[in-house]
Amino acid sequence: MKSLDIAEVARRSGVKPSALRYYEEIGLIHADSRKGLRRQYDDSVLDRLALIAMGQTAGFSLQEIGVMLGSAEGYDLDRQKLRARADEVQQRIRELRVLSRALRHVADCTAPDHSRCPTFRRMMDSALNRASSAKP
Repeated sequence: MKSLDIAEVARRSGVKPSALRYYEEIGLIHADSRKGLRRQYDDSVLDRLALIAMGQTAGFSLQEIGVMLGSAEGYDLDRQKLRARADEVQQRIRELRVLSRALRHVADCTAPDHSRCPTFRRMMDSALNRASSAKP
């Protein structure tokens, strides 16, 4: 196992040193030692940083990521949570596809005024219905 200083980890991972220090503070990663004032990390920290980045992209909080990764060297990801998040992402993709089609229709609509376009009016009604049903 190769030891990397904080600058090398930052360069290779794209994560700022300040974020690396914060991740260490909250227990997501651990420095093996110090060389002078510089933190030294095992090169396996790059795998953990990749998992953290993937988790953040998927919408997990750092706290949720920390629970899933645990403090041990390895990781045992909660498959049920991952499936649930994948379902949420899939639902969001469907919503974004509908939004994309709506935006394209509005941009390409040949009606002289959008208020006269029946498709656009249906989209507005649907948006209003979704907004009102989402409120508690």
